[in-house]
Amino acid sequence: MLKITNLETTYNDIVLALKGISIEITPGQIVTLLGANGAGKTTTINTISGIRHTINLEVEDGVIEFEGNILTHKEPYEIVSKGIIQVPEGRRIFAEMTVDENLKIGSYSLANRNEYHNLREKVFEYFPILSERITQLAGYMSGGEQQMLAIARALVSSPKVIMLDEPSLGLAPLIVHEIFDIIQRINQEENLTFLLVEQNANMALSISHYAYIMENGRIVMEGSSDELRQDKDIREFYLGLSETGQRKDYRKIKHYKRRKRWLS
Repeated sequence: MLKITNLETTYNDIVLALKGISIEITPGQIVTLLGANGAGKTTTINTISGIRHTINLEVEDGVIEFEGNILTHKEPYEIVSKGIIQVPEGRRIFAEMTVDENLKIGSYSLANRNEYHNLREKVFEYFPILSERITQLAGYMSGGEQQMLAIARALVSSPKVIMLDEPSLGLAPLIVHEIFDIIQRINQEENLTFLLVEQNANMALSISHYAYIMENGRIVMEGSSDELRQDKDIREFYLGLSETGQRKDYRKIKHYKRRKRWLS
């Protein structure tokens, strides 16, 4: 469905951010992109979305292909029209607009405007709190409610792929569990494809089908989420578990080094 091949990007014509990454996303799957801060996760989805001019990002090499169409140098509105929607880090809802107005803006790209009300009702089934807040200014809602609105705003565009950038950021653990449960439910009931960028590796791997691990602009490991959750290195570096399954106390470790194969 979505295929990235040998993608290289630079910031300000200087910093090489992505160093030849290749990713494939199958229809109906939740695919997770894991990695530490600065690994290149957000750059990857910004490149797919076509957000280049405002952040001085350039594609130097590689191909982005979606359903047989080359999107590598397309503009954001062209990519949205194909059905690829990004939910940005930090939610980025329109704080001075109501919930209803935020949803209407999300539906702007619909070819058939008559679909909007049905899509909105479907969104309310997943996020009933939004129907109660429909006339409320979005900026006065809690962080969890704003994240729900950001996902709902993407859903009313009738997308084929939603790219979620750090949906757990700044949220309480109970809210994170609720939102991830809803993401999984949407995937199962609507057969909607997700590309999930997350630092909460445990939560991300618990709902995804496949995962890629990024380090310094490169893909260093990939596999099914179940396989990666059992991998010794993933358990240590991303889940914080020792070989016995006990959580490690990194305050007692002076030197924390990844194995050489992570840098190969």
